[in-house]
Amino acid sequence: MPSKIQPVKEDESGGRGMAEYRIDELAHAAGSTVRNIRAYQDRGLLPPPRLEGRVGIYDDSHLARLRLIGKLLARGYSSVIIKDLLSAWETGKDVSDVLGLEKVLTDPWSDELPGTVTVEELIATFGTGLPEEEVARVLERTVALGLIEPEGEHYRVPSPRLLHVGAELVAAGIPLDAVLDIAQEIRDDCDVIAGRFVNLVHEHVFLRLEADPDLTGDDVGEIAAVVTRMRPLVKMVVDPFIARAMEVRVQAALGAQLETIRDHLATRH
Repeated sequence: MPSKIQPVKEDESGGRGMAEYRIDELAHAAGSTVRNIRAYQDRGLLPPPRLEGRVGIYDDSHLARLRLIGKLLARGYSSVIIKDLLSAWETGKDVSDVLGLEKVLTDPWSDELPGTVTVEELIATFGTGLPEEEVARVLERTVALGLIEPEGEHYRVPSPRLLHVGAELVAAGIPLDAVLDIAQEIRDDCDVIAGRFVNLVHEHVFLRLEADPDLTGDDVGEIAAVVTRMRPLVKMVVDPFIARAMEVRVQAALGAQLETIRDHLATRH
C-alpha cells in the first residue's frame, strides 16, 4: 500500500534511528493538525523543531509529546495545567511521577506508523468488480472495524500491517467479507487477552498500592514500571502460544485434506 510516512532512518550501527517529519507529516502521524502543532508551540507545550534552512524538522520525541498532549486534553486537562505538568516533569519535581504514569498509560503499544490510502487504491486491492453500493457497504464495515479512518479525500490506515494481511488473504482467494469476519473475531479475542493482562496487574499491583495510605511518588513510579514491563511480556507470551496453536490446528484441520490432494495427484500420473 502506498504510504506518505517518512521512512525510519538507521543510525550508524545499523539500528533503528529516530524518524524525522516535516510539520504536515508530524500532524498526520500524531492524528493532529498543523494548526494545533503551531498553537502548542506558541503556548510552550511543544519544543521547537530543528531547522534545516527554513524547514522545521521534527522527530519521534515531538510525536510522543503530541500524543501525550492529545491524551491529556482528552482527559480534561487544560493547556495551562498541561504546560505546568510538562514543566514540572522536565525539572524533576514530584508531579513528574504522576505525569510519568500518565505517559506510560497513554503511550501507544506499537511503534507502527500509520499510512494513508485512497478509495481507488482500496478498490484496486480489495474490491475490483464490486458494484458501487457494495463498495460503500464494505468501506463502512472496514471503518467500523477501525482498519481505516476517513480523513479528507483519503483514508488513514492505523495499521498498514493489518491492511497488508487482509490484502494477502484476499489475493489467496478468501472472500473479503470472510476476511472482515475473521478480523472482527480476532480483534474481539485480543480484547479478551488484553483484559486478562490488565486485570492481573490491576488486582496484584494497582489495588495493593491503592490501599496503601502512605502512597508516595516512588509507588507511582513502581506502577509505571510494571506497565512498561508489560509491553514486551505480552508479545512474548502471545507469540509462542499462537504459534503452537497454529501448528496443532493446521495439522489437525488440514493434514487429512493435504493427504487427499496428494493421493489425487498421484493417481493422475
